[in-house]
Amino acid sequence: MDLSIGEVSKRSGLSVHALRFYEKEGLFANPVRRTANGRRIYHEEDLEWLASCTKLRSSGMSLAAIRRYVELARQGAGNEHERLALLRDHEQQVEAQIRELQECLDVIRYKADVYAEYVARGQADELWNPSRPDAEADCHRAVRP
Repeated sequence: MDLSIGEVSKRSGLSVHALRFYEKEGLFANPVRRTANGRRIYHEEDLEWLASCTKLRSSGMSLAAIRRYVELARQGAGNEHERLALLRDHEQQVEAQIRELQECLDVIRYKADVYAEYVARGQADELWNPSRPDAEADCHRAVRP
C-alpha cells in the first residue's frame, strides 16, 4: 500500500519537514520512491523503520551513527558484526544515560523528601532562604543525595 508524506507524518508522529530531513540525510533504510510527478511514496516498511529510527535518535544516537547503520544495512550481508558493534556501543551509551538519570532521580527524590518533611513541620521557609544566616547549612542538607 502506497502512503503519502502526509499519511506517514500522521502515522509516525513526525512532521513533514522531519520526514524530508530524514530523507535528505539518508536515514531511511530504503531510498524514498517517487511518483512520475515527483511526489514521495512510502510503504509500511518505511513506517517500521521510522519507528526504530526515532527510538535510536531519541535515545541519543547521532545522525552520523544512524546513517552509518543504514549504509551497512543497505550493503547487505557480510557486515553484520559491524552493525552489531554499532548497536552494542549505543546500548552501552544508553545504559550509562539511564544510570546517570537514576542518580538524578535519587537526588530529586531525596530533595522532595526533605522538602516534604519541612513542609509537614511548617518550616518550609527555612530551606533555601538566603536572608537567614544559617541558610547555607539548610542548603546542603537539601542537596545531599
